[in-house]
Amino acid sequence: MIKTTLKIEGMMCGMCEVHVNDAIRAAVSPQKVNSSHKKGITEIISDKELDAALLREIVEKDGYKVLDIKSEPYEKKGFFGRK
Repeated sequence: MIKTTLKIEGMMCGMCEVHVNDAIRAAVSPQKVNSSHKKGITEIISDKELDAALLREIVEKDGYKVLDIKSEPYEKKGFFGRK
């Protein structure tokens, strides 16, 4: 599994978070996606590494600005942090 973190400028509220999440879900079918307008990030958990250019295009077509994209291996943790 891969965790991809997008640093996004322009999300101002919870509805912005929902809009970004829905756009990403429709385009790449991730395991999980979560946005925070307060932190200015979107985290995506997926089975494989995602195309950074596609993610940028998806988010920026709706008026947000992607400042950075980082991917790293992700291990799901069990109950109380156990694997």
